[in-house]
Amino acid sequence: MPLGMLVDGEWDTEWKERDDSGKFNRMPTQFRDRVTADGSSGFKAEPGRYHLYVSLACPWAHRTLIVRQIKGLDEVISLSVVDPEMGDDGWHFSDGPGCIPDNINGAQYLREVYVKACDRYTGRVTVPVLWDKQKGTIVNNESREVIRMFNTQFGEYAKSEVDLFPEGLQDKVEETIDAIYQPINNGVYRSGFASTQEAYNEAVTELFANLDRWEGVLAKQRYLCGNQLTEADVCMFTTLLRFDAVYHGHFKCNIRRIVDYPNLWNYLKDIYQFPGVAETCNLDHIKRHYYKSHTHINPTRIVPKGPDIDFNEPHDRDRF
Repeated sequence: MPLGMLVDGEWDTEWKERDDSGKFNRMPTQFRDRVTADGSSGFKAEPGRYHLYVSLACPWAHRTLIVRQIKGLDEVISLSVVDPEMGDDGWHFSDGPGCIPDNINGAQYLREVYVKACDRYTGRVTVPVLWDKQKGTIVNNESREVIRMFNTQFGEYAKSEVDLFPEGLQDKVEETIDAIYQPINNGVYRSGFASTQEAYNEAVTELFANLDRWEGVLAKQRYLCGNQLTEADVCMFTTLLRFDAVYHGHFKCNIRRIVDYPNLWNYLKDIYQFPGVAETCNLDHIKRHYYKSHTHINPTRIVPKGPDIDFNEPHDRDRF
């Protein structure tokens, strides 16, 4: 399975994120510095200084791309997009449709960027990666922290005044991101990457119990934290977008589809149609990545034609 990692700066193809009980245990991210508006962190928010490495297929990276777009930072923070198909060498750059090569470090593989930041790095090579061109290092590779930086620290250069972490809702946003992470955002992976029936049953049961819970919440309000779009909705959206096309079949999360949930389905369409969001979504990259890269799950690497999903059809969320 092509989910290798770096060990003391050397590439190792062995996957180390599953325990003896068959449960998937995600390794923590390690680059956790912050960009601040005043530069007090040592990384000052400046136009042209930072570069974002993403995959259009990855839900964690997709979060950062959405906030970059919503905030109007596309001319402030430059971008590279890896190829959707991950092989034994991990994420790589190509000139395929939707891909953008690494014009900053000239890397062929994303792992080269990690080693440039830390030549003895040990850990997974993941997206997103926020790179500082000035210092020549990785600032942060934790999606939750990167979206917070984009939303709160680049205000001087943002084209949009949309605030995804508004005063009065900040505690609620934090609590909600925490609440959806393990059972839903990571729950689809815990289901799909489980190697025992027990581990799978536990993860998929928790996943759908929580989807049911949020279906009830969204019956009463437009978004997860009330009637304003927040970072929590961005975090939920990137999982829901991939659910029916990938997680339902490929990861065996097939108790229900998102289209079977009236409120979650309309909520998903509502966010997809929010200005700037749709142009960050690429179902071709998403399907090709999961079905072609996870050969232990799909050894034939056949990418399914369906399902047909119209995210642009009318939604009912403006009733709130």
